[in-house]
Amino acid sequence: MSDKQALKARIKSIKTTHKITSAMELIANAKLSRFKNVMEENRVYASALSDLLKEILSLDFESDSLYLKENNSGKIVHIVISSDMGLCGSYNANILKEVLNLPKDEPLYVLGTKLYKNLKEAGYVIENDPRSIDDMSFEDAQKLMHKLLVSYQKGVIKKIDVIYTHFKNGVSFEVWQRDILPLKNEEEEKKKYDPLLFEPRVEVVLDDLIESTCESIIYALILESRTSEQASRRLAMENASDNAEELQSELTLAYNQARQAAITQEITEIVAGADAL
Repeated sequence: MSDKQALKARIKSIKTTHKITSAMELIANAKLSRFKNVMEENRVYASALSDLLKEILSLDFESDSLYLKENNSGKIVHIVISSDMGLCGSYNANILKEVLNLPKDEPLYVLGTKLYKNLKEAGYVIENDPRSIDDMSFEDAQKLMHKLLVSYQKGVIKKIDVIYTHFKNGVSFEVWQRDILPLKNEEEEKKKYDPLLFEPRVEVVLDDLIESTCESIIYALILESRTSEQASRRLAMENASDNAEELQSELTLAYNQARQAAITQEITEIVAGADAL
């Protein structure tokens, strides 16, 4: 195969790649817009629930809730939220980097199939079967959190946290680690709320509210991670499309130069032949 033919084949291949990355960029952009709307709508509910819990904890009362006390026994459990698919830039690599800093005797619940095998092969104890994140509903998140809350009440679990990707905006997102249990009753919150009356008694309401808040938090973090995934994928495909365009331009220039050189060579040979006659 001549240089011109090789360049032509590469240009054709890059054009095909550019079409694919451009299409994936459009799809990711549409999903990003949809997930962002769902995330923001859910945030209203999650914030209201969290504020209500803070308001109750600001009251001056004695509580024997296990959720407000640190367990002396049990293990630290981490919920890891990744993706099901690749081609989303450094999204999964950043999560994996964060998880690999954890001790291997601390069990994981991995949501998203992409990192499941990697973490298994790295020697981590994963408590759940491979679980797709793309079809995970609020009810699924609720079931998972309920299971963990029961273990926490029994003292099997000492602490629960979540490793997820925090969404700042369409081009900025980073891996965060957020504690779920035990709850921390910050002293500075106590002065922010007016006294409230509860029926039934606040002690009766508290545990149910904490459980609902924990379920709401884990689902909110799933939505935030999925939004970050699409933002990362859109950015990765945009960069890939730009690189394909640049490379296509460079190869087209090289092809035209090779073509021009071939034409010049043919003309030179014709003139040389004519002079020989």
